Amino acid sequence: MIQSALDKAGLPSASVQYIEKPDRELVSQLLKLDDYVDMIIPRGGAGLHKMCKENSNIPVIIGGFGISHIFVDDSADLTRSLDVVENSKVQRPSACNSLDTLLVHEKVAAEFLPMIAERLKGKVSLVAEPKAKALLAGFDDLRDAGEGDFDTEWLSFTLGVKVVADVEEAIDHMRVHNASHSDAIMTNSLVNSEKFINSVGSAAVYVNASTRFTDGAQFGLGAEVAVSTQKLHARGPMGLEELTSYKWVGKADYLPRP
Repeated sequence: MIQSALDKAGLPSASVQYIEKPDRELVSQLLKLDDYVDMIIPRGGAGLHKMCKENSNIPVIIGGFGISHIFVDDSADLTRSLDVVENSKVQRPSACNSLDTLLVHEKVAAEFLPMIAERLKGKVSLVAEPKAKALLAGFDDLRDAGEGDFDTEWLSFTLGVKVVADVEEAIDHMRVHNASHSDAIMTNSLVNSEKFINSVGSAAVYVNASTRFTDGAQFGLGAEVAVSTQKLHARGPMGLEELTSYKWVGKADYLPRP
């Protein structure tokens, strides 16, 4: 369909191609075609991203992978936070900006965790560390968090849950567990919201909003190419402008450099 549209528009139909072979043999070959390809944007799991970063002769934009967190601060409006957490997890769990880990301040955990358990009952499986699990007793689909669970991008109806002492511990957890994509804080504290914004190195950071907003169309960029989690040059949702580069042009009247 895309090739047909290109052809009708008078553009080379072969400029868009589909690789049908599911293994990565052809990907390995593609990564070496720097004479023909200007940029690689891998869309897939962590293994594909790692392979491209380590083997490509072509600039690679890494995006679409990262553990997404929501931290519920002790100052948050807990009732309104329920809607944001549910939306971040349930609306489209297979998306790269869906919620993977819920962090809850210890001062409100005893109140909030039973509330979120009731809201997500029958919708989500919970994976909890001991403090959180003790407050989720009675939840039907609950298990202990094991090694690697808080490093897992679930892409499913599974949610990790952890109780933390404060915003500093939440930030520390996020730094250890690959918070690089979309992360949010629920808070009514300006101090804590600014600390979160300035300390979290994710491509998209939210205050009192769903992680599901990380999207090119939502940000007014038009069609989204990818969500970049790199430091340079494009971060977050990428549209056409982020795919383009520039050059310096100097025009003069036979001017030597002084």
